Amino acid sequence: MRKKNNRGFTLIELLIVMIILGLIASLVAPKMFNKVSSAKTGTARSQIELLGTALDAYRLDNGAYPTTALGLDALREPAQELKTWEGPYLPKPVPDDPWNRKYIYKSPGDHGDYDLYTYGRDGQPGGEDEDEDVASWEN
Repeated sequence: MRKKNNRGFTLIELLIVMIILGLIASLVAPKMFNKVSSAKTGTARSQIELLGTALDAYRLDNGAYPTTALGLDALREPAQELKTWEGPYLPKPVPDDPWNRKYIYKSPGDHGDYDLYTYGRDGQPGGEDEDEDVASWEN
């Protein structure tokens, strides 16, 4: 009499593996989501710093930062009244913040020559974590 050699997994074995994978995923997923939110805030800080560098170059050439009315678009397109514009000061169009909204620019600013900021994920002043405001005067 020949003995059968079963090589498959039983239903119980498959369920145990699925439960273990579910437990591992429940431990790892929250850590990964925290990394995504901190990465967006870090991206906003980096973009604000790079925009600040472009604004400083604009000021060196033109004697002042662009007005609020001119906005950040002045870093890519010259105002007609400027004779000393040496731009573009950014190689690409002004990026949106990581939450797909325009950065808020005000010149003269309340915290210095200019204010450049974003309200974070919630789009409202204040907040914590990914909802935290990211501002040029805090870098």
